[in-house]
Amino acid sequence: MTDIVAVILNYKTPDLALKAARSVAAAMEGFGGAILLVDNASGDGSFEAMRDGVARAKWPAHLDLRVLQTGRNGGFGAGNNFGIRAGLETCPGAKFVYLLNPDAEVEAGGIAALVNHLEMHPEAAIAGSWISGEDGGDHCSAFRLPSLASEFEAAIRMGPVTRVLKNSVLPLHVPDRSGPVGWIVGASMLVRRDALDRTGLFDETFFLYFEETDLCLRAQRAGFEVHFVRESRVSHIGSVSTGMGSWARTPPYWYQSRWYYYSKNHGRVFAAAATLLNVTGTLLWRLRRRIERRPNTDAPRFLRDMIAHDARALFKPTPNAAIRSIRSPAEARLQTSMD
Repeated sequence: MTDIVAVILNYKTPDLALKAARSVAAAMEGFGGAILLVDNASGDGSFEAMRDGVARAKWPAHLDLRVLQTGRNGGFGAGNNFGIRAGLETCPGAKFVYLLNPDAEVEAGGIAALVNHLEMHPEAAIAGSWISGEDGGDHCSAFRLPSLASEFEAAIRMGPVTRVLKNSVLPLHVPDRSGPVGWIVGASMLVRRDALDRTGLFDETFFLYFEETDLCLRAQRAGFEVHFVRESRVSHIGSVSTGMGSWARTPPYWYQSRWYYYSKNHGRVFAAAATLLNVTGTLLWRLRRRIERRPNTDAPRFLRDMIAHDARALFKPTPNAAIRSIRSPAEARLQTSMD
């Protein structure tokens, strides 16, 4: 029986996280392993709510259910790394690691479809699901890797430019077939254990956003592929923990993650060029909106905040990557854990 470590990272959504765990338990029929509900220092009673919810529910006897507390909110990557390392201590023979957002539910065959796809495609290290909303509408599930061209195309939002740069458009939405893509969202992601041994876990320098893009890029640079799998379906509310849909202003960590991704992986000149192209495209788009007498729909102060952040970052050293290996000393031993 193939063993899987499944991690659900919670931040202030314990009821949704428990629903996500129940969907994972059902989807892991035929697989062994562990499900870890990890509270990312919510501070609102989430840990206790999940612990009590797990204790009250009936779970498959062949799976190990654990509720853990990270002790600090280091972001999406750090929290998932904590759960992955703790899970692999619990289940050291696991062949795969599965990550599911707490505001998502995987369909009954969703995990098996990801496993089967990776078993049939040894060149692939990471596989992601076809994600849809509660209303059944498709969410963008796969993307190309970010580039200078994609920065300009996304900012200018103009049909003729999109047609010229069609091979650089970032969102792939829902590809027509399963296969290689640039990166897949971390809302439902299956990763080979041996690939994580080679690439390391998430880079914990990212607090939120771009960390799964970075992991997918590192996997490809290590010689693997990243695949989207149509046969795996997940229902996702989306942005419940982050509040992205209700942002009054883009938070600083988004600008930090974007700049760090570019400067770390492509250099500071590339990062500065990406910002220049984004600013140019956005200004041209706003000019067109003004001529057409249509409103500016960007987040308030978006351009000013990005320019101010990136101008400061340009003259600061790029942080050293905080990429932990699976074999790092497991913090889980030092934290409270409850079955």
